[in-house]
Amino acid sequence: MPSLHPAVAEVRRAVRDALTGLPEGAVVVVGLSGGADSLALAAAVGFEAPKLGLRAASVTVDHALQPDSADIAVRTGRAAAALGLDPLIVRVTVGTEGGPESAARDARYGVLRDAARDVRAAAVLVGHTLDDQAETVLLGLARGSGAGSLQGMAAASDLDGVALLRPLLGVRRTTTREACAAQGLEPWDDPHNLDPRFARVRVRETVLPMLESELGPGIAEALVRTAAQLREDAEAFDEMIDETIEDIVEPAEAGIAVSVAALAANPTALRHRIIRHVVASEFHVSLTRTQTLEVARLVTDWSGQGPIDLPGCRARRIGAMIEFTGAGAGPAVPASDRGL
Repeated sequence: MPSLHPAVAEVRRAVRDALTGLPEGAVVVVGLSGGADSLALAAAVGFEAPKLGLRAASVTVDHALQPDSADIAVRTGRAAAALGLDPLIVRVTVGTEGGPESAARDARYGVLRDAARDVRAAAVLVGHTLDDQAETVLLGLARGSGAGSLQGMAAASDLDGVALLRPLLGVRRTTTREACAAQGLEPWDDPHNLDPRFARVRVRETVLPMLESELGPGIAEALVRTAAQLREDAEAFDEMIDETIEDIVEPAEAGIAVSVAALAANPTALRHRIIRHVVASEFHVSLTRTQTLEVARLVTDWSGQGPIDLPGCRARRIGAMIEFTGAGAGPAVPASDRGL
């Protein structure tokens, strides 16, 4: 018998590791665009899932952004069926909020989540690779988004109550393309992936190759290692916050309050994370660094300043507590009156 191509073996091994432990008889859903990454993923799932007693389906989202998108979606569905997956094709209308990339991503994940819920899937699998992770980290670094963005994408996360798995985060993009070629699969190359209007494309086609050329090979792997280390640090911080938070917060009218003394006693990094954690948990919004620093000044640089308007909520100092309330819980105070 001919030996298994190394690229095929690598992708299958990554998928097997991700699927192992799911309950026998469970359904898994593959997000299948038809590109090399998702096609290699679908082929590996089609091979590995039955061996683990799992049922596999695919969802192809037709964003209607290409003239022949419907035909491409149909061909992708046929490829999924040939690989042993039950194919589903969903056509969506992509909005404009957050830009075309963000809007298309939101639409795609919404379809994947709904499809997974409909079939009570144990997990959704998507084909992000090591290269995608490196690009994400580099974009986060360029935007100054902080450690949260530099952590990149998690191998396992939550998609509104559905497990979202990224088995290929340790696999290079060249490997997925080699795996497709070795199995006689013909991926579709989305022209948007070469459009320099998009920042991610510029990072992929220009910035990362330039860094490799000027600094030597291994830049993508180094960025991914950085992401992993930051994720470990973040998990440690999260554990510290979980251990601390119950002792320093208390309910407040229309919100929640945090002890000034407890915040002041913590290191700066932990204080800022507690502030962001409280706001995210109570009001489901994220604070920028500037907003976090502004709230922290109510602890470290208190001079009688008034309430601070934040996304979806308001922060103010009342005696020994920092109180966070819903945005409509009281009259707004102009910035000029805050002592800022």
